[in-house]
Amino acid sequence: MMSEGMEKEEEEGKGEQEESLFEAPPIAEQERMVEAILFASAEPVTVKELNDRMPHGADAAEALVHLRKRYEGRGVRVVKVGDAWAIRTAPDLGFLMQKETVETRKLSRAAIETLAIIAYHQPVTRAEIEEIRGVSVSRGTVDLLLDMEWIRFGRRKMTPGRPVTFVVTQSFMDHFGLESARDLPGLKELRAAGLLESRPPPGAMPQLGEGEDDEDEAAEGQSELFED
Repeated sequence: MMSEGMEKEEEEGKGEQEESLFEAPPIAEQERMVEAILFASAEPVTVKELNDRMPHGADAAEALVHLRKRYEGRGVRVVKVGDAWAIRTAPDLGFLMQKETVETRKLSRAAIETLAIIAYHQPVTRAEIEEIRGVSVSRGTVDLLLDMEWIRFGRRKMTPGRPVTFVVTQSFMDHFGLESARDLPGLKELRAAGLLESRPPPGAMPQLGEGEDDEDEAAEGQSELFED
């Protein structure tokens, strides 16, 4: 029994010694590491991915808190996109980036209607999309949105046939600067992005209206369409 106790103490001592050999870098250094990763990454990065890249013992979540605070009021901000983080241009300076756009890809009315239905009713099946639109959804429309990585396959619905559902992606939220799917773009945002030239027919999209009052009223009801 005594030998077992001594062995246990030796193992614990060895573990403490190993941990001491891998002390976490100072929080300021961790902040610099997170900043470098986010700056160089083309896609938003999750906290887990940050921790996987950083030295043993580092805390990416804490480093993000410091980094986000340091970027407040600057030309770029550290923003949350879904479950991930990214460095993005401050919204009020977005007009400076307009000349950087090489090509604006406009969606067809059918694609816009389909995307809007998926965004506001996700997770939604193809049959449900067709029921809301009143017409069939072509495979080309869905394939286009999948290729743009604005929608993806969701979980299968627990109904006969187990039909697959569609949901919007993190890329969709990142494009419109959304933190979550609850803050969906209205007509103004779609037109600003060059995706909508004229007002769609009634019923094709949620009636958000053109005025700020209408948009505020619509925003209050959007949260009821989504799961927590």
